[in-house]
Amino acid sequence: MERPVKKSAPRLASIDLNLLVVFDAVMRERSTTRAGKRLGLSQPAVSHALKRLRHMLKDELFVRGPLGMMPTPRAEQLTMPVRAAMDGLQEALEPDEFEPGTATQSFKVAVDNYAAIVLVARIAANVAKLAPGLRLDFRPSGTLNVLDLLDRSELHLSVGASDVNAERFTRKRLLQDEFVAVMRRDHPLSKDELVSKEALADARHLEISSAQFGNETTGTETSARPKRQTGIRAPILSAARILATSEFVCVLPLKVAIEMTRSRELAYRGLARPPKAIETSMLWLRRLDNQPAHAWLRNEIAKAVDSLTEGGSR
Repeated sequence: MERPVKKSAPRLASIDLNLLVVFDAVMRERSTTRAGKRLGLSQPAVSHALKRLRHMLKDELFVRGPLGMMPTPRAEQLTMPVRAAMDGLQEALEPDEFEPGTATQSFKVAVDNYAAIVLVARIAANVAKLAPGLRLDFRPSGTLNVLDLLDRSELHLSVGASDVNAERFTRKRLLQDEFVAVMRRDHPLSKDELVSKEALADARHLEISSAQFGNETTGTETSARPKRQTGIRAPILSAARILATSEFVCVLPLKVAIEMTRSRELAYRGLARPPKAIETSMLWLRRLDNQPAHAWLRNEIAKAVDSLTEGGSR
């Protein structure tokens, strides 16, 4: 019986490391043209680099498909080791200390709707004062595979509800928030300081379709609760206007309610039987725990949260 021919692996010293930079860019962009723009290279230069790497690794690496350059199994196998090595090298080349006043880095931060409404403005204002050259790119986490993007270093940080407990991530709790009922200022339920379980069940409900806190926050046990009246579902951006012009009631986190009632004819009231509090955390790759720029940004986010909790509803 013939033994299978074992391919010899190329020695690292024989590989131009710039080829791995090109490989990573094509893997991220799935296009030689977009990869070239990312790296400041022409499309032919990217194609030539790929050709060289294909020859060295004896694999096609990418094949053209309807959705762009599709990676082969070998390319998929290489992706995370190459990216981790490149990220580690980049971090090693960065200064030991972070100088916010002269920093020009970009950070991609995923935020859920709660964080977008309650925290982003404070974070952005704090960072802009201390690091005017630093760019923050906040992205809605509801449309993203956050863990995958963190693993691929296409996100630096996630802020929002999270119960992730994987070894490769660090999670830091930022704050908890209770729930209240939001309604127009002259709504019948606004007459009382607390909205009872029965009154809440009898009200017509607006449920938020675009937030994790929107669909599971209308109370606790349901067995003894009267049948709820038919409600509607709508995105969080529509909620204030709907509530201000209707009989609907919406159960929302307190700090979201505070922001929502600033400029609208709305009010909020506590709940006699509130649901479990919502918790907001930061999540990032554990290997970035001591990276100076990343640690600085996390510290500024934590300070923004502290100012929010210390300042109450201001």
